[in-house]
Amino acid sequence: MTDETPVISALEGGVLRLTLNAASSRNSLSFAMIEALRAALRDADADRNVRVIVIAAAGHVFSAGHDLKELDGARTADDGGRGGFVALFEACGQLMQEVVNHRCPVIAEVAGVATAAGCQLVASCDLAVAGKAARFATPGVRIGLFCSTPMVALTRNLSAKHAMEMLLTGDLIDAARAAEIGLVNRVVEDAALTAQTMALAAQIAARSQLTVGIGKRAFYAQREMPLAEAYAYASTVMADNMMAADACEGIGAFIAKRDPVWTDR
Repeated sequence: MTDETPVISALEGGVLRLTLNAASSRNSLSFAMIEALRAALRDADADRNVRVIVIAAAGHVFSAGHDLKELDGARTADDGGRGGFVALFEACGQLMQEVVNHRCPVIAEVAGVATAAGCQLVASCDLAVAGKAARFATPGVRIGLFCSTPMVALTRNLSAKHAMEMLLTGDLIDAARAAEIGLVNRVVEDAALTAQTMALAAQIAARSQLTVGIGKRAFYAQREMPLAEAYAYASTVMADNMMAADACEGIGAFIAKRDPVWTDR
């Protein structure tokens, strides 16, 4: 791998690995990196061979967040950089929404440090597996720039007090603490990180793609609804799901004590 290509894509067994490939800049979420990730996600959405996506990183840092040199360089514009700042943060916000709204489950494989927008990316993924050496922070407050956009993802994954502590202190937390507060799902030995993440991805890829897609969409939709509305919505989703060929096949296979054969319909 070289830093010439911001994101490296590799598809195997229905699992697409997207590797952030800018180790020399600590895999910063520059404009180029953000656009490369968005393009890779769009391509994956159109490729029905992709069933699960893993976002990993080259080097010893998952992502250090935005490229501060790129941000500061925008100040030379006539508007003092405001237009560039808005464009970058909006593009990053679109990336995070595309992760959440993607038809495929997206898993973060975190080795090393994930800070600021890098931590935001981890929080935006559906699942996250971290190596024991991984560290996480939203340190903007330390440089006079509150992590307001990472805050959106954090507050949808952590309790209010845990999210606020990360945002107000900017302190690094270790992988064990990240798992304790719900930022990551599991912590594994560093040497086993890729194998464990890919095993989890393969397990999900073996499920009905239709069913997983229905479930992912419903999960995020109902989370924003009042309780009664959420139950009404989920009841309709389940009834619709029951009409699918894969539900018929899966229930029939369970009753007959055989393995299901999915058609993703």
